[in-house]
Amino acid sequence: MRSILLTFLAFGFAIAANAQSGRIKPAKTPEPRIIVGPSVLTLPAAKTAPPPTPTPLHSKDESDELIKVRSVLVPIPVSVTDSSGRSVSTLGISDFELKVDGKPAEIADLARSETPIRLAMLFDNSSSVLIARDFERQAAQRFFKRVIRPDKDKAALFSVADSTQLEMAITSEVGRLTAAIERFPDPKGATALLDGILEVSEYMRSFNGRRVVVIVSDGEDTYSDMATSLETVVRSLLSNDCQVYVVKTKDFENYKLTGVRGGNANIRALTAERRMIEIAQQTGGTVYSPIDENEMNAAFNRISAELSQQYILSYYPEETADKGGEFRSITLSVKNRPDLTVRTRKGYYVPKK
Repeated sequence: MRSILLTFLAFGFAIAANAQSGRIKPAKTPEPRIIVGPSVLTLPAAKTAPPPTPTPLHSKDESDELIKVRSVLVPIPVSVTDSSGRSVSTLGISDFELKVDGKPAEIADLARSETPIRLAMLFDNSSSVLIARDFERQAAQRFFKRVIRPDKDKAALFSVADSTQLEMAITSEVGRLTAAIERFPDPKGATALLDGILEVSEYMRSFNGRRVVVIVSDGEDTYSDMATSLETVVRSLLSNDCQVYVVKTKDFENYKLTGVRGGNANIRALTAERRMIEIAQQTGGTVYSPIDENEMNAAFNRISAELSQQYILSYYPEETADKGGEFRSITLSVKNRPDLTVRTRKGYYVPKK
């Protein structure tokens, strides 16, 4: 009887040991999602209550690995000026009032111009810009030297004529950008400008930071694909969070020929001007139309100054999956300050899940 009891006890201990060794570990607590810039990055769970400080995402260039993340942030670059046209740089997040589709919306964060810039310049190198081209090159070189902070910002250079060429991939080395401008071939051919803007917009979507596109062109388009409409281009720019500035050279060329500001306008030139204004206004940028070397320099200087004085607001939309692709209008104002002029993007497209 005793041997039977001992055998039974030994069998029981064996079962317990097996159950202990085969125990299924409890599921891990879901890892928190930390918002970083315009993207969402999943980081390991912190051991203490406060989340760890996230490491900024890298951009895709010659040395950086592309990190693919799903964008959930709508960045809203904002320029505020007073009645004299001077930048106002003393506002806080509580001073702004944001509305999306006419309804009040919460601003999640406010940053200043220290946010890194990812810039692409699209330089018209078609035969239509022959008169202004040499000075455009010089002004563009000075612009890169003034805007790009080697320890923070990066830029790429494109040219457009019959087709669009990436002349210099995104880099922080200003010398490489200015050298690429020097190597431009003589201008020739037609202008596929809308195709070029669309290509630049799609190129910029891979990079984190303030996405800025500077177009140096007379604005005329004589060669783009018929499927590339103005609406298509604006949608791409807004979807990719690109802010567009235009240095329109048509008035410069006309002034050289006629000595009159705005002289020799025609239907094609007026259409080009309206097109450039629409692109800039929808994305929160602006258009400059210089008539001489001094004004050309001033245009590049003003873009540089504005980029150094911007506010960057963050808005996180709460959208359902079935709303992907829909347009949402944005209006922004400064509370109790009707004397201030606020310029920003006109809206965004809901990301498709």
